[in-house]
Amino acid sequence: MKSVGWRDRRKNAASRPSKRLFERRDGSDPRGLVALARGYLEWMEMKNYSAVTRYHRERYLDRFIGWCELRSIARPTEVTRPILERYQRSLFLYRKPDGEPLSFQSQHERLVALRGFFKWLVRQSHILYNPASDLDLPKLEMRLPRAVLTESEAELVLGQPDLDDPQGVRDRALLETVYSTGVRRSELAALRRYDLDHERGTLLVRQGKGRKDRVIPIGERALHWVDRYLVEVRPRLVVEPDEGVLFLTSHGDPFTPEGMTDAVRKYVKASGVNKPGACHLFRHTMATVMHENGADIRFIQQMLGHSKLTTTEIYTQVSVRKLKEVHRLTHPTGRLEPEPSPPPAASVDPPATREELFATLDAEACEEDDGGDTSGSAE
Repeated sequence: MKSVGWRDRRKNAASRPSKRLFERRDGSDPRGLVALARGYLEWMEMKNYSAVTRYHRERYLDRFIGWCELRSIARPTEVTRPILERYQRSLFLYRKPDGEPLSFQSQHERLVALRGFFKWLVRQSHILYNPASDLDLPKLEMRLPRAVLTESEAELVLGQPDLDDPQGVRDRALLETVYSTGVRRSELAALRRYDLDHERGTLLVRQGKGRKDRVIPIGERALHWVDRYLVEVRPRLVVEPDEGVLFLTSHGDPFTPEGMTDAVRKYVKASGVNKPGACHLFRHTMATVMHENGADIRFIQQMLGHSKLTTTEIYTQVSVRKLKEVHRLTHPTGRLEPEPSPPPAASVDPPATREELFATLDAEACEEDDGGDTSGSAE
């Protein structure tokens, strides 16, 4: 019997971030960068910022404080605009262990964290002016996806699990779910049995990115494999007390986001498809195949859970019934039996461009590559 629930483990891993990364630094000066950064993170927790956002802010502030300590800068009152520009240049010149530079997206996120911190310092009257307020941030690139599977390649990956092995049935259901819905890996790991509505053919994503719930379609084929997994496999994996998590590891624990990545990546590699990626690769692929088959970008946007794309606010609520029909007609696994290709779906209002959609997806992939849940993977 598990002594600690999975939600408790994840909550403990993400809670009180200032006592994890900042504990090795001297926070005895109440007006110092360390003590005030701790206060900022506690304020973020009080204001109900997500654990993931707090975790990233914690990492970025910790690295900035380390950079300042090497230059004998201990208090925020000592930080000036030229100092922040020097730090920005250091981010541009930094090279990762593999020799690659930080992406402009990563540089942008680190500087945004600093702007938020110094803005809070001004509001709390710890400093008189914000040296980061006019800091010029790097212009973000509009890039196409780094890799997208074709329909035939996606089917090749889906065919890799050994269906004579219970774990293979689970993995086929997992792959079908992420391909059909395009959910993020953290959302996939957090799914519960009652989030599936078999009668309506929908999936409830609880507290996705931005703490937003959304209801999206899931294809008949994915539901077929999930049903088989629920009947044949999950009862063998579950360890009481059953907390209702949909996909369980061979040890009966919920997957971590990294565990989801490992589970999907091994089948991508086994298929021989020479394309990098795992869960986000299928997220890209879902959006691409639906768009190529005539789905309006606005529908795909709601599937992905994007409230806005780049700088343009274009989110519009649409009926899940209509969204379900678009999914069924445009996604290759939306139905058990193939049907003739439908005419392209009618567009409503000026939609987001394909480039905007995929630039946003690529930015998400950069975030996952750069960090995320560090609680470890379980397989």
